[in-house]
Amino acid sequence: MARQTFFSFHHKRDVVRAGQVRNSWVTQEREASGFWDAAEWESIKKKDTETIHAWIDTQMKGTSVTVVLIGKETATRDHVGYEIKQSHALRKGLLGIYIHKLKLFDGTTDTKGSNPFDKWRFTKSDGTVVTYPTYDWLDDDGRTNIGNWIEAAATRAGR
Repeated sequence: MARQTFFSFHHKRDVVRAGQVRNSWVTQEREASGFWDAAEWESIKKKDTETIHAWIDTQMKGTSVTVVLIGKETATRDHVGYEIKQSHALRKGLLGIYIHKLKLFDGTTDTKGSNPFDKWRFTKSDGTVVTYPTYDWLDDDGRTNIGNWIEAAATRAGR
């Protein structure tokens, strides 16, 4: 089953790496949404926080899973935090994929960033702590496994 998936990432720093993940996803005949066009993001990021959050909410509509693409600074981004909190509140499937080892056009890679899910403590009504899985795009063969990861996240979320 094709899943509408929202991709959350540090747009300015990781857009090339995020594009590599998204492009592999598209070739698997799956549907991706929430992948922001650079020009659109440049215009919206100059707005106030409320407007940005409303725009993000619109981008997330119709999606069942949020994939957080984790680069060196992803965990520090306020908008990524909002996307994680919103996804959790809306009971979307959530997972993270480390992308720091993917190469830029000049062949460089990056250092591993911290897990953005560690910034919040989500609990179920019975007090059980909710955790979200993370994977490494290269080490865990993301090109082959992303569809399974997304499907598992959706299933865990009851979607």
